[in-house]
Amino acid sequence: MHYNDKEQPEGDRMTLWLSTGLIFTFAAIALILYRWWDMQCIGVTPVRTLTFIAILFTSGLDVGLIMFPLTEFGGYGNVSENPEYAFANPLAIEFGFWAFLIWGFYFLTCFYFAIIEPRVKFFEIPMVKLVNNVVIIGTCAFTAYLLLVNLPWYLPMLGDGESVVPAFYLIVFLSIALAVYSSSKVKYIRILSVGSSVLFITLIAGMWFRAFVLGKGSPADFFGTAGMLGEYFANIHHFVLPINDYHEFYLFWWFAWSIMIGQFTARFVSGIKTWQLLIAMLVVPSVAIGVWFSVLYYYHAEGLKIAAFTNIAMISVGVLMVINSLDSLIRLYTDNLNLTAQRLGRVNYVLFNLVAMVGLTMLFKLDFLRIQWVGALVIALYFGCFGYILLRKRSEVAAIQTSPKENILDFRKIELAG
Repeated sequence: MHYNDKEQPEGDRMTLWLSTGLIFTFAAIALILYRWWDMQCIGVTPVRTLTFIAILFTSGLDVGLIMFPLTEFGGYGNVSENPEYAFANPLAIEFGFWAFLIWGFYFLTCFYFAIIEPRVKFFEIPMVKLVNNVVIIGTCAFTAYLLLVNLPWYLPMLGDGESVVPAFYLIVFLSIALAVYSSSKVKYIRILSVGSSVLFITLIAGMWFRAFVLGKGSPADFFGTAGMLGEYFANIHHFVLPINDYHEFYLFWWFAWSIMIGQFTARFVSGIKTWQLLIAMLVVPSVAIGVWFSVLYYYHAEGLKIAAFTNIAMISVGVLMVINSLDSLIRLYTDNLNLTAQRLGRVNYVLFNLVAMVGLTMLFKLDFLRIQWVGALVIALYFGCFGYILLRKRSEVAAIQTSPKENILDFRKIELAG
């Protein structure tokens, strides 16, 4: 991720804590698949599977997916300065930082909140609820902060390419404002998610066409570039534990997101089997990411320039993804804290969340908050939840055979939701 070195995690204790969390996460995924492989999973307000995937994809990613690879391919390819990346090509490294294995975090938390949490109610314990909402609010603000600090690179025509200028603050302010407003009704997330997915696919198709049809490349060149992703799967074991400090930052960031994306997406699970949920959450998004990264890598490797119009299209799709992410996170913590639009009124709801998100974004800008601390808190929640189940709820979890009985597969419920 395009991020300062000073903000990367330091020290063996953080590395050990992260590594322990990773091992636990992958073991928990294996246990879920072994125990509930063929069980039907239904959320509180289920949607069609394609809509569920669109919500997952656009809520679980932000503007970094669109633009960061172009800033990172060079560093991953410079093995003289970064010999730890020598085991695979830059495209495979980038894919490993963004796709497949780490989407298992989302699968674990989505399954937990859809199937297990209703029986366990660990996240209803007051202290856990407090920590959970601190995580959600902090990561929400960090998402807006990342957009702010990277806008100079995305839109150099609005400044000197280095400094954050007033126009960038305005873009972030408007993004937060739109997200706050759209979060006031859950039905807006379906419109935003599907719309973002369609625009993202259109962006991929346009850049692919320019490079491999109108440009000097050919469709065969695309498949040759995409084939480089095979090195990720051949070396997937390298991505199980942190490769270096930069990879640690990414992994803490994924942990920070996992707890809230799981809570948010769990409500929309579409009645598919557990193994199908795994495919929907690991394979389908990874295919889209792999295609996008392959196109971007071809531009990088061949030195193709990104046209001004294309650059505007990229940042527009990226900002829309940020709005999607903020929408889902704001909706989540306001529901948890009973600070909903229905209770506060639409105007008060918008003003309260707008002030809160802008203020916290500035705290990240001033370096008072770091996403690594949030990720470390999430790992603590993972372990705390597991310990609570072992001590208090082992028999309830062992008895799970179906989704909660109150969750009915009715796709009309989303229309009635507030």
